Amino acid sequence: MRVSFAPITEDEARTVLCWRYPMMGLSAEPDADELARDVAALLRPDYHYHAAHDETGRLVGFCCFGEDAQVPGGDYSLPALDIGLGLHPDLTGRGLSHSFLEKILALGDQLFQPEFYRATVAAINARSLRLFEGSGFLFMQTFLSGEVRNHRFHILLRAAPPAEE
Repeated sequence: MRVSFAPITEDEARTVLCWRYPMMGLSAEPDADELARDVAALLRPDYHYHAAHDETGRLVGFCCFGEDAQVPGGDYSLPALDIGLGLHPDLTGRGLSHSFLEKILALGDQLFQPEFYRATVAAINARSLRLFEGSGFLFMQTFLSGEVRNHRFHILLRAAPPAEE
């Protein structure tokens, strides 16, 4: 799957915020106020949200770089570029995630030239944990976030490729 990235639009933000992943259990639809707050967050330039489109222009995923990819309660003192991502629910489980992650990391290299990438993944999300582990990320910390429904999270880290001279 070929993917191109562009800053996320308001319509795309609303769309991805309504995606539901069956393997993650049931989650309630956000109320109007919550959705408006979340859309505003995805549109903040300092959160660096990008929509991912396939070659036909279909919205297939999204990513973000920076502070919004962190979860309250984790230790983020090590300098690294935090990444967050989501693949369209219809595309999960089809062997596309590894390539999608690598494209996001390439975008991160282009925009930020980090030394390290960091991902924070909910412990309940076994599929995502396998993706990051299989892509060379190493477990750095496990913590319980009281601000996110007392869920357990893992912080994983991977070195970025050396910058080309």
